[in-house]
Amino acid sequence: MTESSEMGSKMRKKSEIQSQKAALQRCLREGRIEAGCDEAGRGCLAGPVFAAAVILPPNFENHLLNDSKKLTERQRDQLRPVIEAQALAFGVGVVSNQEVDQINVLNASFLAMHRAVEQLSLKPEHLLIDGNRFRAYPEIPHDCIIKGDGKFLSIAAASILAKTYRDDYMNRLHEEFPEYQWQKNKGYPTKVHREAIRKLGPTPYHRLSFRLLEEQLKLNL
Repeated sequence: MTESSEMGSKMRKKSEIQSQKAALQRCLREGRIEAGCDEAGRGCLAGPVFAAAVILPPNFENHLLNDSKKLTERQRDQLRPVIEAQALAFGVGVVSNQEVDQINVLNASFLAMHRAVEQLSLKPEHLLIDGNRFRAYPEIPHDCIIKGDGKFLSIAAASILAKTYRDDYMNRLHEEFPEYQWQKNKGYPTKVHREAIRKLGPTPYHRLSFRLLEEQLKLNL
């Protein structure tokens, strides 16, 4: 690499970091204790829905922190202990696949976020919710923010925790049912995952209310 191209690369990285800092806001309103909330696993065929709630300190900074979907697995794993160490409080909520079947996945995502908020050791004054819908948490007002995990640091932090905790859980389930390759697809509807369902049928961790096979609306059990 030439000196000029190396300098250009450094300038681009610096520009990316600066633009990312500008894009991710610390809070919606200064001086208020806000918890960012996000979920992971809504679109999966198997496994629970996970959610996280995170309260970050007012001066929190991290140039890498962003929407979990924009980061590599290594970057997410690198950020998780940083978030847990520096957050004023964080909580993780889980809703099982059986509960998803009972109440539907949208309600499951709301319930998972409620359970995450319940785990917070510090009560927030306001909730920042990723997405456009939410069921109000008792006595705590909220704002729904579309693509909030790419706009607010606290929601981005919640997206990291929800994703990494769920991935860890699906990696453990993979050891029990390796044929479905959950260590790779994490329960999402990949070709390999659906082919395993076709050959072996659903496991106790599959969401039976979901369309498990593309060509049929109902799985014959």
